[in-house]
Amino acid sequence: MVRVAACAGLMMALPAGACAQNRPAYVDRSIAEDHVQTPKRGIRDIPGVYAGHHTLSARPTGCTVVLTPDGAVGGVDVRGGAPGTRETDLLDPVNSVQRVNGIALSGGSAYGLDVATGVSRFLEEQGSGFPAGPVRVPIVPAAVLFDLSIGDPSIRPDADCGYRAAQAAMAGEGELAEGNVGAGAGATVGKIAGMARAMKAGVGTASIELSSGLVVAAVVAVNPVGDVVDPRTGRIVAGVRTEQGDELADASQMLREGRPPAELPGSNTVIGIVATNATLTQAEATKVAQMAQDGLARAVRPSHTPWDGDTIFALATGTHEGADLTTVGALAADVVAEAILRSVYAAESIEGVPALSDMP
Repeated sequence: MVRVAACAGLMMALPAGACAQNRPAYVDRSIAEDHVQTPKRGIRDIPGVYAGHHTLSARPTGCTVVLTPDGAVGGVDVRGGAPGTRETDLLDPVNSVQRVNGIALSGGSAYGLDVATGVSRFLEEQGSGFPAGPVRVPIVPAAVLFDLSIGDPSIRPDADCGYRAAQAAMAGEGELAEGNVGAGAGATVGKIAGMARAMKAGVGTASIELSSGLVVAAVVAVNPVGDVVDPRTGRIVAGVRTEQGDELADASQMLREGRPPAELPGSNTVIGIVATNATLTQAEATKVAQMAQDGLARAVRPSHTPWDGDTIFALATGTHEGADLTTVGALAADVVAEAILRSVYAAESIEGVPALSDMP
């Protein structure tokens, strides 16, 4: 068993209210400190990238939208064995469309893919999209997570949810909200022993900027079946609880002891978006998405299982020239891991599912 150690090993400034007395700046130790700045607004740090949420508090569930109205080179990497996605084939570098206008992340399982229709409608009204004869067709890939076990499953994100999130994205300023919002409103962690021993997670965002002007950022909705782990210390931050409910049981240890996971098809999904101002080809953006999955694997145990839909998108706006692809990909993994950690520190409890702040 692992006792909860609040703020143990956290790599950067915590969300408001979470161990405010101990706020170390995030500095990747593989990069000289004088080349790194403390993150500011997460994915909104990228010029030309807009992000917003719409939350259906009645269940709770919702969607999170990232818009690039002027277009951005897109890539994707799908590692989960049961993904719920839209238009990911379009992001294959061998295909014709190279740029996307937005990406939608949603709760609601496959039903949540409807949110992309609302995002497309909003973008069409703005005159954004791929020119196709007399019209412009917005390119909006999407991915969903399974949160139907929380609340009334008939309440699902739909096209209107996507439209409202897109409106919020274009109107949004400052830091993007984290925790129980958008696609993370119904997200949970630690379901390997069933929902009765789960904990609350949500949405997290993080960014890092080098002195060269290169910026890499991520927003992630965190809904894994296992544990969230701080990769710097190896400590479990949130996850499956013991039967008593006041300690963490360690999902990996449970598997090593031969205790099979509960039958929870589709419940282990982490979906996210990495964005950068670097100039990348679509093949390079795809590689960045692949490398960003390393951050997911560092922070979530287990990940990429047969029943999850782990999916990471990548966007490159192309306003910063000369960025090294290895550096962009490495930073992408870092901000994904950081965003995952932030999601559980920012989360608040819902009925029957405690958050980290509720643990002894």
